[in-house]
Amino acid sequence: MSAKTKEKPQNSAGRWIGYRKEIKVLDCTIRDGGLMNDSNFEDKTVRAVYDACTAAGIDYMEIGYKNSKKIFAPNKYGAWRSCDEDDVRRIVGDNKSDLKLCAMADAEKSDYKTDILPKEKSPLDMIRVATYIHQLPLAIDMIKDATDKGYETTVNIMAISTVREQELDEALEMLSQSPVGTIYLVDSFGSLYTEQIGYMARKYLKYARAAGKEVGIHAHNNMQLAFANTIEAITKGINMLDATMAGLGRGAGNCPLELLIGFLHNPKYMLRPVLECIQNDIEPLREKLGWGFDYPYMLTGLLNRHPRSAMAHQDSENKKDILYFYDQTMREI
Repeated sequence: MSAKTKEKPQNSAGRWIGYRKEIKVLDCTIRDGGLMNDSNFEDKTVRAVYDACTAAGIDYMEIGYKNSKKIFAPNKYGAWRSCDEDDVRRIVGDNKSDLKLCAMADAEKSDYKTDILPKEKSPLDMIRVATYIHQLPLAIDMIKDATDKGYETTVNIMAISTVREQELDEALEMLSQSPVGTIYLVDSFGSLYTEQIGYMARKYLKYARAAGKEVGIHAHNNMQLAFANTIEAITKGINMLDATMAGLGRGAGNCPLELLIGFLHNPKYMLRPVLECIQNDIEPLREKLGWGFDYPYMLTGLLNRHPRSAMAHQDSENKKDILYFYDQTMREI
């Protein structure tokens, strides 16, 4: 092999657009996938994802939620809805790897002051706060609490496709003055087209960069655009990238991790461990959990609606009747 062929692969523009040393990849298979099974994953599945992320060189793994057991009763929801430290350590021990662990705390659903322990008492490295626009003051308090306890922090503003632009600008300004490390652009309903992602990315980056913060992207696949929208975000300068193995996630699922790390052409990311985990541990769940692109999810994406109605249809006796869901949905508009 010549010295030239050993160099980083290049496209006709002279470089791969995905190759940027600042980029970090976050696997949220267990957290987002937990919305399809009430976070009832077996330990062996969680451990397989952890081992695959470690072997593949993934930067962060979101192992679940830090949400209240008063709201999410343990007799219904699995351990990964609350992520007690003992449960996390049962999987990762003291996590001697380079992989950083994180969990998501939902505004108004997390007893964050008591359930999120100081960093030195937890194997977690990052707390990700999820919030709707009207919950932002609480979310900022949660961010401050996690920061004071020693964690890295991110924030997901959900359902931005339903938010007036002035409100979003005000929210981004507030977050730029908070201690949060990364502000996430989230396509909650899988309803945003690539040009809209580009517009939003520029907006988020304007506020974030002025405050020395990063921006992340979390895309859903209702219109089969999660991967394309993540690529668009990368080209605009977004560096924190969410993805899941085989796209496992709520409803239509997320940007597939295997596609993303293949696109990035970064030699630190290894594809084979991810494919091995998909083959042995993720794909066997598909028939039961039923995530991924389907026509009801497509329709909620096109209509900019939460996919809960599509998820209910997929669990009903009419799940094969596409026209039934279409007619029923259009009558409700």
